[in-house]
Amino acid sequence: MGFHCPGLETKGKSHLKPQSLGEGKDNQASFSLEAFQVLKQYEKRVKHLNKEKLEEPSNIIERNSADVLALSTEEIIKVATETSLEYHLQRSDNLSSLSFGCAPFVLTSDGVKYVELIQFLIAAAEKVGQQQFDHVSEMLSMCDQMSSATGNPVQRIVYYFTGALRERIDRETGKITPRGLFTISSNVEEAMVSLSPAILECHQRMPFCQIAQLTGIQAIVVSAADAKRLHVIDLKIDSGVQWIALMQALAARNDCPTELLKITAFGTTSMSKIQETGKRLAQFAETVNLPFSFNLVMVLNINDLKKESFDIEAGEFIAVYSSLFLKNLLAHPNCLEYLMRVIRDLRPQIMVITEPEANHNSQAFKDRFVETLLYFSAIFDCLEACMDRSDPSRMGAEGLYLSYAIKNSIAKEGKERTFQCVKIDFWRAYLAEFGMEETELSMTSLYQAIQVVKKFACGSYCTLDMNGKCLIIGWKGTPINSLSVWKFC
Repeated sequence: MGFHCPGLETKGKSHLKPQSLGEGKDNQASFSLEAFQVLKQYEKRVKHLNKEKLEEPSNIIERNSADVLALSTEEIIKVATETSLEYHLQRSDNLSSLSFGCAPFVLTSDGVKYVELIQFLIAAAEKVGQQQFDHVSEMLSMCDQMSSATGNPVQRIVYYFTGALRERIDRETGKITPRGLFTISSNVEEAMVSLSPAILECHQRMPFCQIAQLTGIQAIVVSAADAKRLHVIDLKIDSGVQWIALMQALAARNDCPTELLKITAFGTTSMSKIQETGKRLAQFAETVNLPFSFNLVMVLNINDLKKESFDIEAGEFIAVYSSLFLKNLLAHPNCLEYLMRVIRDLRPQIMVITEPEANHNSQAFKDRFVETLLYFSAIFDCLEACMDRSDPSRMGAEGLYLSYAIKNSIAKEGKERTFQCVKIDFWRAYLAEFGMEETELSMTSLYQAIQVVKKFACGSYCTLDMNGKCLIIGWKGTPINSLSVWKFC
C-alpha cells in the first residue's frame, strides 16, 4: 500500500542537533553514539521499521531548543548498554574525552550519572540472571539510592525495574511462591476493566491509546458502511469509552440509518464492572438517539466459551475488537487457540487487533531484561512529555499498571508471565493458521490516525509507520503498538 503524507516523520534521534565541543557549561561532557556503536546487538529489535512513512505537511508542534540538548530515556539506555560498566568505573573522571554521534552533542554531568545508573541496573540484572544473588545486593542498593518514583523518567524506570529484580530474587529464593496458573493481580484487572480515573487520565493524555482506538473504530465504520445492524464483540472492554466515538459516527449516518448497535463484552472476571460499563454506554446511546443493546458473555474459563454464547442474529454485521488482549493468552496457547477457533466459527466480517509491537521473549534473561527496559523507556519518556511529574494520575498509573507489567515480565517465568509481547510478524503467521487474511486500513482510517496525532502537544514525537498493511504507532521511532485489520478467507 502506498500512502505518503509529509510532515509526520520523526525519527528517534532527529531531535539531536550538533553543538561544538567548546560550547556548554563546565559540567557538560561530550558523548558519542558513533564511538559506542550504540546497542548493535539490539539494533534489529528496536530500529525503525524499513517501510513507507505516513507524513503530512502540517503545523505539528516543533520541539523547543531546550529539548534538543537532552537525550531521551531510550537513548540513555542505549548508551549505557553499549558502554561497559567497568569502563565507567575506571574512567568516570574522563568522560569528556568521548564524543557523541557523528558530531559532538551535549550530555550534562547528570546525563553521565544516569548512564551509569542504567549500567548498574543492567549489571544487576545480569547477576540475577546468573543467580549470583549474593553479589547483587550492593548494586540494587545503589539503584535504590539513585532512583525515585517521583523523579525523571530514568529515575522512575530504574525504581520500578529494581523492584522487579528484587521480586525475582524473592521468587527464586522461595520467599514468594507461585499462586497458580493464569492469575492476574485482581486490583490491576479491576482497575483496567473500569479504567480507574488515574489510568483513564493517562489514556486521554497519551497519544498511543487514542490513535489505536479511533483508527480501529474508523476501520469498523468504513467496513460496516452499508450495515444497518452492527454487532461488536469486544474481548476486553475496559471502560468502554472507545465506543462513544462509534456511537457518534453511527448516529450521524443519514444514508444508512442504524437499526441496532449491539455490543457484546467478553469477560472472565469483574462482572459488575462490565455491567456498569454497559449501563453507561446505554445511557449515552439514548442521548444520541441510537438503538442499542448490551450483552455480557461471562465464563470462568476460556475453554467454556461457545459460539452460541454470543447470540448472533441473521443480518448482523459482526466486528470483533481486541485491544491489548491476545498477548495475555500467549502463556496459555491452548486457551488462545480455543478462543480463535470460536471467533472463526462466528465468521466476523472484520476483526481489529491492537497489540504491543515488541518482543520480550529472549531466552537469556539479560537480553529479555534489556528488551523490556527499552520498550518501557519510551512509555516513561512519553509520560514525561505529556504529564507533570507530580500528577497523581501519572503516579497512580505508573505505580499500578506499569509496575505490574514490568514485574510480570521480569520477575515471573512460564505460565505466570502473562505479559509476553510479540511483534506483528508473529501474529501474521499465527492468525493465518485460522484462515485469517490481513486487510488494508482505509485512507480515511489512516487520516484519522494523523488527525489524532495533531491533537496532542507532544504529537511531533509520535511516529506512524506502515509495516505491510499494519499501522505501527511509535514514540520517537520506538514501536509501541501495532494496529491491524483482519477478515476470514
